[in-house]
Amino acid sequence: MQVELLHQPASTIAKVTLRHGESVRAESGAMIAMTPTIEVKSKLEGGIGKALGRLLAKESLFQSTFTASLGPGEVLLAPAGPGDVVAVEPHDGLMVTSGCYLASDPDIKFETITSVKNFFSGEGIFLMRARGGGKILLSSYGAIHPVQLQPGQQYLVDTGHLVAFSASLGYRLRKVARGLLNTIKSGEGIVVELTGPGIAYLQTRTPHLLGVATGGND
Repeated sequence: MQVELLHQPASTIAKVTLRHGESVRAESGAMIAMTPTIEVKSKLEGGIGKALGRLLAKESLFQSTFTASLGPGEVLLAPAGPGDVVAVEPHDGLMVTSGCYLASDPDIKFETITSVKNFFSGEGIFLMRARGGGKILLSSYGAIHPVQLQPGQQYLVDTGHLVAFSASLGYRLRKVARGLLNTIKSGEGIVVELTGPGIAYLQTRTPHLLGVATGGND
């Protein structure tokens, strides 16, 4: 399958072109449009256990598979909210945070990882591990900014801004500043400490801050 990203970064659409017989799997409700050569099937991918794992990771319970059964065709996909999309090849492993999966090659396998939490605050992130050949489409709120880390290089990322990262990266949760008072003063909370080698994908905005800015989440 071929992927072309349009209207980046605020309102990105993924144009997925499929050869005859090729398929793409996507979150339920991600389709904008498609050619008449495409057939759609929705089901609980991987059975009840994996489907419930996706639900815990804030992904849809059902997924749709679009197959070019009647000849070559295309599917237009987009996330529910405003933001960017990036196409990544996970190979040996990619850790995806909750709510950031959009679509993928059907050959890519997913495993739900237990939520990683900071012992003192209880704040954490829920992760899915993706691996295999092909492309995975990740969505974000705001633009996506990749950061390449060299062996041993460390980087601190706010948990709300982390989209995905290479499974080769070491990671742990920690407070952004020493001491409770300094943490409160900084306006930041818990961050993910990443250690290279590998690449991290960050989003420039967070849905939580959107709610604060607009007076939502009352």
